[in-house]
This record gives sequence, structure tokens and C-alpha cells, in this order.
Amino acid sequence: QVRSAPDPLPRRGLRDLRSNPSPAMLPQLFARRYLFSSQSRSVVNLISGLSVAAVAMPVAAMIILLSVFNGFESLVKSMYSAFDADLTISPRQGQTFAQRDLDTAALARIPGVGALSFTLEQSALLEHGGRQATATIRGVDDAYGAVFQLGDVVSAGEWRVRLGDLERLVVGQSMAWMLGIRSLADADVTLYAVRRGSFSSLLPLENYTRRTEPVGGVYTLDLETERTYVLASLRLAQELFGYPGRASALVVRLAPGADAAVRKAVAAAAGDGFRVRTRDELRASFYRIMTYEKWGIFFIALLVLIIASFSVVGALAMLIVEKRDDISTLRALGADTGLVRAVFRTEGFLICGLGAVAGMTLGVAATLAQQYFGLIEIPAETFLTKSYPVEFRPTDLAVVAASFAAVAALLSNITVRSMIKTDRL
Repeated sequence: QVRSAPDPLPRRGLRDLRSNPSPAMLPQLFARRYLFSSQSRSVVNLISGLSVAAVAMPVAAMIILLSVFNGFESLVKSMYSAFDADLTISPRQGQTFAQRDLDTAALARIPGVGALSFTLEQSALLEHGGRQATATIRGVDDAYGAVFQLGDVVSAGEWRVRLGDLERLVVGQSMAWMLGIRSLADADVTLYAVRRGSFSSLLPLENYTRRTEPVGGVYTLDLETERTYVLASLRLAQELFGYPGRASALVVRLAPGADAAVRKAVAAAAGDGFRVRTRDELRASFYRIMTYEKWGIFFIALLVLIIASFSVVGALAMLIVEKRDDISTLRALGADTGLVRAVFRTEGFLICGLGAVAGMTLGVAATLAQQYFGLIEIPAETFLTKSYPVEFRPTDLAVVAASFAAVAALLSNITVRSMIKTDRL
């Protein structure tokens, strides 16, 4: 009866059975023969190949999407690193503190602390050539350049805010355009700050402290930062806002290789009246939103992957129907329902595995090519980077692989158990 079966098992497969008698290897043996054997070419095999392609595309898309979000996240963090320090020490109460309240010498002696700088931030009104704009004036001391490397972001002039006793301003490129500044040769900007402790309705101008200073440099970052921050000297900011000898924060640059213990030591040295925050904590809400967006896109792509995986269900169902004579032969040879199910379950795993490997290879290759060669460029001249920022992370690959493995296992088990019963096909 076995010899007269219309679709007998391949002879080579039977020889492999005799040479590999382990029951655990039988499902893998039959599944590989059904998928790769040159003697079993049919429409089902063509559909299985299409299912592999249908699975590979969403897997590759998931890796590419996550890498793009990683790239934009790293780009945003690099932009903010020009104005957000590794550690920022600020008062727990109030907006300013006396500079003598912090023992900078003790802080500088902490291992892992690279540089320190006092800053004073307040809002002010800027005016140039009849144009006005509001901005945050950040007054910085002479050690500011050791905390932030601003040389790479300055597109015109230089970032120094003091030349001896001469005061200068450093503005963003967008702020320069808003004020109509086209050349540093004639770029005197008038600053207006509300005078503290006095108010006169008869002489409104007396309510403001006014200073006119030249622009000595223009920096280029993201649009929001360019429109928000204007750098000035700490002395100018203290005189403009009426805070002599006071600052709003002490920014700290950590040495390479510094760990979380440095932050604890800085917090202990600063005292209970100050709080110490990292760069990520300063913009915690923004980074949290970016994380939510990234994983929101991931679950949407996962839903697309699940829908695409139903092609594997169709291919597996058609294969079970096509191989019903083989199933009868296996039962006649003594195979139980568990073994038969394991054969086709392994077949589903093979189809999904081939699609996953192909998709991961394609996704990783495309991501690395964009990351290192910048093949796809952004059609905008004012953006900070010429090509789309992409960053491949192995953790994303592991998450995609684990998610798809769970989907493949669930769909294959449901399909096989629903079509192969204990007493019949």
C-alpha cells in the first residue's frame, strides 16, 4: 500500500530516516524535504516562496523604521548637547542663587568632573533695525567654552562673548534673520530687560534696563534653539537683569568614562539646597514623547507584519491539503497526531524563518548603508544633516526577531491544530 500511494515520501528522505532514526529530527527532515526538494515543485511551493517575500518586507521595514527613529533621536540629543550640559546644578527654590553658595573648588576636585561654568538665564526683548523679538539671554562666564564645544556650530564670527572689556552677543541663525541681521559689520542689537523693584506708568522706558551690544557670532542648530537662546557674558547678564553676583545654574562637563557615582558625589557636594539633573532629565518629557512615538510606530509595523503573516497561514493550509496522502502514509507507518502536527508546524517555522532572515538581512544592510554612506539625502538646505539620520542598534534587531518569532509560533500552531485533528485530517 505504501508503494501505491499517489504521493509517496521521497526515496532520499526514507534513506535519511534510516540514517537519522531520532524522532526529534523527523519533523525537521520532512519539513525541509517538502520545502526544498526538487521533486516537490508545485503551486504550493510557489505560494510558500511568495509568503517568504511577504514576511521579509515588513521585517525589513520594522528594522529600518526603528533605525530612523534612533538616528533622529541621536541627532536631537547632539543638538541639545550644545546647550544642555552633562550635569546641571540649579537651586531647589527660586530662580537664582549666590555664586558663593557653591564650592566650585570642591566640585572640581571630584574625580570625573571635567569643567564647571556659571550661567544666568532670563528673558529679554531684542531690537535691531526696527525689528523686535523675544529670546532667552544666557549669560556665561569665561569657563563656558570648556563645558560646551561651540566652535563646530558657529557659522559666522566666533562664539566668544567677551574680548577684554568688550561685550559681544552670539545669536542663532534664525534669530539673526528675524532681526534682519545680514552682516556682522553692522549688527548692534539693543537688549531690554524688565527692571526689578521699580515700575512707572508715566515713563515706561524707565521700567526697562537697556543695553546695546554688537553681535560677534552666529550659531546654527535646530530652529527652536536658534530662536530661543542668545549668548552673552555673565557680567552683562547680571547687570542687565539686576542680579549682581548671582547665577541661575552651574553647568558641569563630565570627563570621559564618568559613571553615575560622579553625579551622586556632585549632588552631595552641592548640598540639599540644589538639585542635580542630567541632560536627559532636563528634557525628560520630550525624550519620553520620542520613545512613545518610536514604539507606537513599532506596534503599527508589527500589525502590518501580522497581516502579512497570514500569507504563511494560507500557504501552510494549502500544503496540508496537498500532502493529505502523505499524512495517511505517516499514520499507517505509526506516526501519531503529535508527530504529524510537528512536521507541518516546523514547515511553518521554516517559511517564517526564511522570511525573517531575508528581511533582517535586507533591513540591516539598508540601514548600515544609509548610516555610513548617506545614500538618501534630505531635500532641504537648511537642515543640520544632508542625509536622513539612521542608527542601527542590535537591541532593535533582537526585539523585532523576538516579536516575529512569537507571531510565527502562534499562527503556525493555530493553523496546524485547527486543520490536523486527532482522528482525521
